[in-house]
Amino acid sequence: MKLIRKKAYARAGLVGNPSDGYHGKTISIIVRDFCAEVTLYEWDEVELVLSQEDQSRFRSIQDLVRDVKLHGYYGGVRLVKATIKKFVEFCAAQKVPLDDRNFSVRYQSNIPRQVGLAGSSAIIVATLRCLMEFYQVEIPLRVQPSLVLSVETEELGITAGLQDRVIQCHEGLVFMDFAAARMEKVCGLRCGHYESLDPALLPPLYIAYSADISEPTEVFHNNLRARFEQGEPAVVEAMRQFAQLTVEAREAIFAGDARRLGRLIDANFDLRRSICRLPQEQIALVEAARGAGASAKFAGSGGAIIGVCPDETVYCRLSTAMKKLDCKLIRPVVLPA
Repeated sequence: MKLIRKKAYARAGLVGNPSDGYHGKTISIIVRDFCAEVTLYEWDEVELVLSQEDQSRFRSIQDLVRDVKLHGYYGGVRLVKATIKKFVEFCAAQKVPLDDRNFSVRYQSNIPRQVGLAGSSAIIVATLRCLMEFYQVEIPLRVQPSLVLSVETEELGITAGLQDRVIQCHEGLVFMDFAAARMEKVCGLRCGHYESLDPALLPPLYIAYSADISEPTEVFHNNLRARFEQGEPAVVEAMRQFAQLTVEAREAIFAGDARRLGRLIDANFDLRRSICRLPQEQIALVEAARGAGASAKFAGSGGAIIGVCPDETVYCRLSTAMKKLDCKLIRPVVLPA
């Protein structure tokens, strides 16, 4: 029996988020410290094996409440089911025949949930990779992120942008342009312009996170989406500025200018703070990191931060500051695909 195992890694937005859903530009990194892994093999029936995140038995009502806060009401199995449905529909639309074999599929993930490291989309990406290999279907790399996004937005009603799915499909370090003029329809799906950069160009980075102050991405984006669509001047202008910060960050990366990149990362957070009412405990993470001498911004929707950490002295101060806030600190492993 052939086992197909595929992984998809956590990601962190370096500069530009949350403009990816608003015709902006972003730069993101893959974080190989955490991943979702999906295993698929031929079986008599189509079977979705529940994981720990899909449990229905708890030691107490407090455990049930904690589980719902971390994993939602349906865990990750809904992501797997929705991915299978969208994959079948995509193949039908592209007139790609699928054989009549069935399979069993299961997943596991160690990506911290709801801290902005893209744990949900990682499960979808890994599932899609398994399905592509099982049925020997080739989907263009540029199209894969858009198909993954459609699983969330069209099937599950999750407000999201392309950024997370692009970096998780391409891996490494990627500059993304979602300007209307750069978007193209490929295989029936809207795709942006994506440029892979050399991760070796990056200065030393850090990521700090706390599950205790997490917030689901849709909580943040739902409010911002409405304001953007209503044409609120401050929000529309902020999205333009996020895109410009990303262009400048790309230049700083190529120039090896760590200080400039750090300033742009700080500016990204300050701009986000100017248009959004952010939880004080999340602001405290950023301020503590800056107080230690590092730059800082949200890695995603909140709960995790990322920035440039120039030397060991700063890293030691940062470690002390994060421990006081009961946060975990890592140096992310960023490698090319």
